[in-house]
Amino acid sequence: MYDIEHSIGFLLSKAYQRAWAILREEMEAYDLTPPQFCLLAFLWQQDGLTQAELAEKGQIDRSTIGGMVDRMVRLSLVERRPHPQDRRAHMIHLTDRGRQLEHPLSDCARRARTRITSGLNEQEAEEFKRMLEIMRADRRFYEVPTC
Repeated sequence: MYDIEHSIGFLLSKAYQRAWAILREEMEAYDLTPPQFCLLAFLWQQDGLTQAELAEKGQIDRSTIGGMVDRMVRLSLVERRPHPQDRRAHMIHLTDRGRQLEHPLSDCARRARTRITSGLNEQEAEEFKRMLEIMRADRRFYEVPTC
């Protein structure tokens, strides 16, 4: 019999659910979702990315990214600007409000990381992160499995 409770897929799924819930809890006062925080964090690193670039960095479907950006525009966190060389593309820029949230939201993310990894020592947490980065870098990991 397959031991689902100890399978990597099941454990990753449950860890993901718990991590997202903790991050959502930490950011509750800002009325933002973890995926919105991720897009802001990419823009804090490099403002003015196109939607396609944000989708690639966040490994988000292009069909999903448009709605996410729409919601963030409505929240006055980002604005769309025409791309100077490509009329079909828009560049996503932080607003003043989006920039001002960098420090408080980064603090929320640090508190969430501390809570998420509270059962691990620092070396174990770094090793866990290293393994997750390996999995994230392998694009095959994101293909829809065929059973």
